[in-house]
Amino acid sequence: METSIGHEMALEALRAVSANAVGQGDIPGVATLVWRRGAIVHEDAAGLRDVESALPVERSTIFAIASMSKPLTVVLALTLVEEGKLRLGDAITRWAPEFDSMRVLRRVDGPLDETEPAPRAITIEDLMTHRSGLAYGFATPGPLGRELRARFGTGISSDLGPDAWLAKLASLPLAHAPGECFCYGHSTDVLGFVVARAAGTTLRDALHERVLDPLGMSDTDFWVPPAKRKRFAQIYRSRSVHDFTRAPIPQFVADAPPAYTSGGQGLVSTADDYLTFARLLLGGGAVGRVRVLKPDTVKLMLTDRLSAAQRSTHFMGRPFFRGKGFGLGVSVVDDPEQVEGPAGRGSFSWPGGFGGWWQADPENDLVLLWLQQCVPESPPGGAQADPYWPGERARTDFRERSYAAFAS
Repeated sequence: METSIGHEMALEALRAVSANAVGQGDIPGVATLVWRRGAIVHEDAAGLRDVESALPVERSTIFAIASMSKPLTVVLALTLVEEGKLRLGDAITRWAPEFDSMRVLRRVDGPLDETEPAPRAITIEDLMTHRSGLAYGFATPGPLGRELRARFGTGISSDLGPDAWLAKLASLPLAHAPGECFCYGHSTDVLGFVVARAAGTTLRDALHERVLDPLGMSDTDFWVPPAKRKRFAQIYRSRSVHDFTRAPIPQFVADAPPAYTSGGQGLVSTADDYLTFARLLLGGGAVGRVRVLKPDTVKLMLTDRLSAAQRSTHFMGRPFFRGKGFGLGVSVVDDPEQVEGPAGRGSFSWPGGFGGWWQADPENDLVLLWLQQCVPESPPGGAQADPYWPGERARTDFRERSYAAFAS
């Protein structure tokens, strides 16, 4: 009886996390799921998907998932690796000759004309591990950061087609030499277009054919068709509590699917769809009778690839890799005592800039999923950290209380 009462109290505390985050004005709305040992053991939806129209978040609400797109693009690429169409050590110039003769800044914050030849070509593995030297504008100081922001913004959408976009990116120097360090940037976008060229189709079609359609992830796409738009959450920016300003991305609701598709941050999805994807990796490449990857390929994906020196550097102004490394498209915990928040050994994840977060834990056979669509107001000058991140404290509480309720 005491155990049952204690478990119910833990569940009530977990349910309170979403309600408090919304009630305190931290975020407009959120959808959460917890899956354990083959079943959904917690689901919740709180707040509004559209503040102005007072439309509630529901379990079926469609969210822009930002960088939670990256692991999906890596899985897609790994299907081609299994077929021998790609190899991790292949130079990307085989499919993207735009990146031949790349140059590297002598100083990451230095002038754009102070460069030297890249010591080697970028490889497929470099793209999967963010060690290509390709950077994001918001995470890069100096002239390169300014130029990246001016040319590509966040990289989620573009008026250019894939070929023109790749050529424009390749015309800028690399922030670091390939293989040198973890440099968060447009690597996964480039990976997506390399995969499309290797597969002889578009990134969108390849992702549907090889990953989304077999898994039944019917609400995951680079575009929200008209019939589903009532379920699509509005995107908001926030500078403080109870301060939500619409920040729409027209590509998601355009008249037709976009020509430019960002494999790094351009997908939309739902809680149930993304849970299916997390279970795919937790299940060694299969969900039920549907197999997308071989177990050995998933094991490779979930194995840390970073050196000790690469893990020691800060990411987005924080010691992100304390207690964990980075495999192919996901971070992987190897020392649970060192990471922030509870996690079993081997837990893997990668968050999204709109506030979405997930974690799959093989040790506890557990998946946690938190989807929101509210981002901090962009700091001036491309600063790497912002003092206010909507939903950050609530996500931490959700993680801690989920483990208190369900982890053994």
